[in-house]
Amino acid sequence: MNGVYTNAYPSYVVYLSRSGTNNAWIKFQAYPGHSPKIKHNGWHGILITKGASYIEIKGLEVEGNNANITLDYAKSQQYNGNNPLTNGNCISIDGQKTTHSHHIRILNNKVHNCGGSGIGAAQTDYLTIDGNEVFNNAWYSIHANSGIVLYQNWNSDTNKTDYKMYVTNNKVYNNRQYIPWIVNGKIVDGNGIIVDDSQNTQNGSTLGAYQGRTLIANNLSYKNGGSGILSFRSDRIDVINNTLYLNSLSPEITKGQLGADESSNVMFFNNIVYSSPDKKVNSAWLSTNVTYKKNMYFNSSKIYPVFSSDIVANPQFINPSTADFRLKTTSPAINSGVNFIKTDFLNNPRPSGSASDIGAYEYQF
Repeated sequence: MNGVYTNAYPSYVVYLSRSGTNNAWIKFQAYPGHSPKIKHNGWHGILITKGASYIEIKGLEVEGNNANITLDYAKSQQYNGNNPLTNGNCISIDGQKTTHSHHIRILNNKVHNCGGSGIGAAQTDYLTIDGNEVFNNAWYSIHANSGIVLYQNWNSDTNKTDYKMYVTNNKVYNNRQYIPWIVNGKIVDGNGIIVDDSQNTQNGSTLGAYQGRTLIANNLSYKNGGSGILSFRSDRIDVINNTLYLNSLSPEITKGQLGADESSNVMFFNNIVYSSPDKKVNSAWLSTNVTYKKNMYFNSSKIYPVFSSDIVANPQFINPSTADFRLKTTSPAINSGVNFIKTDFLNNPRPSGSASDIGAYEYQF
């Protein structure tokens, strides 16, 4: 129902610890015709924990506390890990300290202004993050957060062939880390989308490397402080038909705006990277079996690795100043990709012409 729902204590507004079933999901969504808002200054707007599974969150707005915080105040708290005013997350799926969750859907939400992550999932399996608008997050936390985070994915079964983790059709922008990470005192994240340590090497994890496949497709990721899309210590990821624009805005960030670092078996197909000037476009640092194919790069010469099928050209967006990343009729991205994804960001069919376009939008003939 319409209304603004807030936290009474510095913890959460919505706490979900009960599971649905495969045939009866528990769904939290806006009542038809209503636009409820969850607004909080605690640790989480929505917290899914204690192994809660078969949960769907749909059509909600979750707003954090950034508007009430100044950068000077956040800097004064840069060694304080116990302050929810600066470290709070918008939507969290937390399996690190309790039983792990699986079969979670985060759909069509507006998620913004949290000092921590916008949408963060830790030790989760079978997760779909689709159709969300995620912006102005990760600003003030000391924990090196990002817009959308998949951290230490967890094997709930032995399925190695199917996509189990989906990050698709999201608009992710202006997420940035302004406060140094408490671990090393540096600016290292503030990414649009990151798959982080699915090899499970950090923080004493005993889960073992994640064996499922991850699809990151049809996302718009722009003007983030860190990478637009990054795989770090993660494997079996396909990054297809995304549009990245002016990422790595934090001067400290030297990673590729589209990249796989310390990762393996990662495919980058049909992505556009309109680079921030003089920033690294892409990367495959200390990675194996990373393939770039039919991607389009522009506005920086720092392209590595270089694959022969990739294209250096202006993608000719209609109006990037208003985040209209649709393609002009003269765009060299039209009909220049490989056929893979069946629909685009607007759910239009692919291909419309002789071949799939490069980027999140398919030009409709």
